[in-house]
Amino acid sequence: MTVNEVQEDIIASFAELEDWMDKYQLLIDMGNDLKPLDEQYKKPQYLIEGCQSRVWLYARFDRESGRVFYEAESDTVIVKGLVFLLLKVLSGRTPDEILGADLFFIEQIGLKEHLSPTRSNGLLSMVRQIRSYAQVFKLKA
Repeated sequence: MTVNEVQEDIIASFAELEDWMDKYQLLIDMGNDLKPLDEQYKKPQYLIEGCQSRVWLYARFDRESGRVFYEAESDTVIVKGLVFLLLKVLSGRTPDEILGADLFFIEQIGLKEHLSPTRSNGLLSMVRQIRSYAQVFKLKA
């Protein structure tokens, strides 16, 4: 699936729910599907700056496929769901796909208006860090 197709699937999942409490529950459920991050990556160098919650992000580049794979975890349930969505859209993509992705699902599912300002800033920090890794891997490829 393309980046946009994955985003459309996410939008469709959230569109089925009208109440924001149900949408938050979906986000929490998605976060619970996030594979736990290996303890070796739960160190300060993997923490994302600018997040109110603690979010660790590990990235690796597979030279053979030319793709970047991310693993992440957070210590709060809502943020875990946000991390899950970002990884679902961007992990396993080429650096160019990651850098060129218009993450329209964030606005379309209503996250911009329903997240607290600190969580919104944290989401932007996560996106920046994901793209930063992609930029580095692009230069190394």
